[in-house]
Amino acid sequence: MRVMMSGDEAVARGAWEAGVTVAAAYPGTPSTEILENVSLYKDDIYCQWANNEKVAVEIASGASIGGARALSAMKHVGMNVAADPIFTMGYAGVNGGLVIVTADDPGCHSSQNEQDNRLYAQHAKLGMVEPSDSQECKDYVKAAYEIGERFDLAMLVRMTTRVCHSKSIVELADRKEVGVKPYERKVDKYAMLPAVARSRHLAVEENLAKLEEYAYSCALNRTEYHDKKIGIITSGISYMHAREVFGDNASYLKFGLTYPLSKKLIQEFCENVEKVYVIEEGEPYLETAVRALGIDCLGKEVVTCQGELNAQIVREAFQVGTAPDTYQVELQAPPRPPVLCAGCPHRGFFYSLSRFQKRLIAVGDIGCYALGVNPPLNGFDISICMGAGFSAPIGLAQALKRQQDSRKVFGILGDSTFFHSGMNSMIDAIHAQANVCLCVLDNSITAMTGHQENAGTERNLMGEEVPRIELLDIIKATGLSEEFISVVDPLDLNGMKEAIEKALAVEGPYLIVTKRPCALIKSVIKQNAGKHCVIDADKCKGCKSCMKIACPSLAFENKKAYVADPANCNACGLCMQMCKFGAITKVGE
Repeated sequence: MRVMMSGDEAVARGAWEAGVTVAAAYPGTPSTEILENVSLYKDDIYCQWANNEKVAVEIASGASIGGARALSAMKHVGMNVAADPIFTMGYAGVNGGLVIVTADDPGCHSSQNEQDNRLYAQHAKLGMVEPSDSQECKDYVKAAYEIGERFDLAMLVRMTTRVCHSKSIVELADRKEVGVKPYERKVDKYAMLPAVARSRHLAVEENLAKLEEYAYSCALNRTEYHDKKIGIITSGISYMHAREVFGDNASYLKFGLTYPLSKKLIQEFCENVEKVYVIEEGEPYLETAVRALGIDCLGKEVVTCQGELNAQIVREAFQVGTAPDTYQVELQAPPRPPVLCAGCPHRGFFYSLSRFQKRLIAVGDIGCYALGVNPPLNGFDISICMGAGFSAPIGLAQALKRQQDSRKVFGILGDSTFFHSGMNSMIDAIHAQANVCLCVLDNSITAMTGHQENAGTERNLMGEEVPRIELLDIIKATGLSEEFISVVDPLDLNGMKEAIEKALAVEGPYLIVTKRPCALIKSVIKQNAGKHCVIDADKCKGCKSCMKIACPSLAFENKKAYVADPANCNACGLCMQMCKFGAITKVGE
């Protein structure tokens, strides 16, 4: 049976066909859809959204040691969070196969950097495969389990945004029931104390050397000889771009097994072509391996390591002909950054915060609320990584104190990020009695990546009812007195103003928890069906106060504000609070 699948869907299918029984992940674009699609096979695979990537890999590692084939998936920066168990499992090896999927994001479509996680494979001693289309995503995942179990290695499947989200035809197969291997107590393999680690390091190096020998004849690596004047060494999506540009006017060495690389295969290919080009996205990973063999090649001198690669970039870099005739649009649309949705509860929070800019400095985090940094809300100054919204303020507050700067530092993160890594940072801030206000924007879901469940929801990934973890209980468990905690509806501007003023009046830690569900949760949409705001043009004075909240449903024309998109508006009432002339009312209630 042949179907159209995205790369993420195909990875999930490959896991199912390979006989995987345990899968865990933390959502992060472009990897989110992997576990969402694994959940479609919940009769065969136990799947779970973990609180963070480290926990997800540890769940999968425990399953692997217990004899089950296991999978963990994450976006590229998530692998930084998971690095601790990943490096240890690199030494330990596997019982049941362990596959870790990293979804890299060249071009920073939804990320804070462009790190190339191919470099992790060599660093952590992992075997690595790199698919270039959806069929290979499915097939390579299956191959990764076979290779990993054969050579006693944890395996990395490295993908990129384009491979994750592009769709192509996939030939489906049946599930291979491999069962669960018996668990055996092997302290000298899995109890990673120093003496064990030293012996396992020797073992993994031997296993990698054997895998490199296998890589020479491995079916995942292939050579395609056409015109031998140019030989292109490539992998992943870069192979597709190279084929589109050069066609049969070049020969190709396409690596599917990209760590360890077969030196023998590289040398043999390069001896059969006149010029060697290395075409790859991101860092010069393949190029470094080629040059280390004393082989001259052309690569990053002409192909940038920045941004996402495409055929046009390759064509221009290697000066290959001209692009096909395309319709050129002379007028460019002005850039339009993403904005908070209409009715988003975060909008009221950030507007309220902006009114106190002279008295505070705000640190943001990773999530929908990161969009609050844009004008006119100008919600925060700094954003580093998940959880840093609560920990960076501790150091920033110390720096301000030494400058005798009286501004208080506000840290901001969402409920899902709170469970991911914010709890540890909060504990440190309270224990240190840091002069910070920590703000948890609780919208009852992991919203940015598409409404995934988290520890604060009442259902899990498989749709089962589970106990909801109340974040307020966790906050109170630190011993912080209730007088230093405010719980407020972020769309209540007066309530927000009062909470911020209380926080500013305190020398030391203060917690603000804003509680209102995401406007796009299905039950919220149903509840608000038919409701929207209207603006009385006769009462509107054209003061533009309502425009200060940057709601996408509002527009301004002919010196008057109006609701340009009533279907998008859910009558959150924030604009009504902004209007001092009573020009805005709700309808449909």
